[in-house]
Amino acid sequence: MVRVNINDLLSDAFGRLPGLVRGAVAGLDAEQLRRPPAPGANTVGWLVWHLTRIQDHHVADLIGDDQIWVTGPWAPRFELEPDPDETGYAHGPDEVLGVRPASGKVLVDYYSAVHERTAALVNAVTEEDLSRIVDRSWNPPVTMGVRLLSVLNDDVQHVGQAAYVRGIILR
Repeated sequence: MVRVNINDLLSDAFGRLPGLVRGAVAGLDAEQLRRPPAPGANTVGWLVWHLTRIQDHHVADLIGDDQIWVTGPWAPRFELEPDPDETGYAHGPDEVLGVRPASGKVLVDYYSAVHERTAALVNAVTEEDLSRIVDRSWNPPVTMGVRLLSVLNDDVQHVGQAAYVRGIILR
């Protein structure tokens, strides 16, 4: 019987995302990143920004540190303020269009900075860490393990959506 190491499993799962993010934005200019495929739809730039903001927000909370969005040079590169609570959750069409990444490189670089911190966490996390309750506002309360899986699920869905939108706008 092969024993699965949780750190290896999480590292592998999160490790697949950087290539998917790069692929979703590759070759798109700023206008294409900001163009919705239909009125009211999410843009590639917003989708990648949002998945990165969720990961940054949640992982910073898990490790008890500031978000990279707040401490780094990222917000101005998206024509936004470094508000730690602004993750894109519940954005409407006008707010989606307000996320204006300067380039695909900015999206990839911000994601890479966030991913690096996430990778360090999942490489070091213990079974005890994963069992720690991090949010009591839910029933049942959310553990670190569940929060990491939630982030992973959100990121996978949104990067897939970004790849789909990319295909639509490049037709």
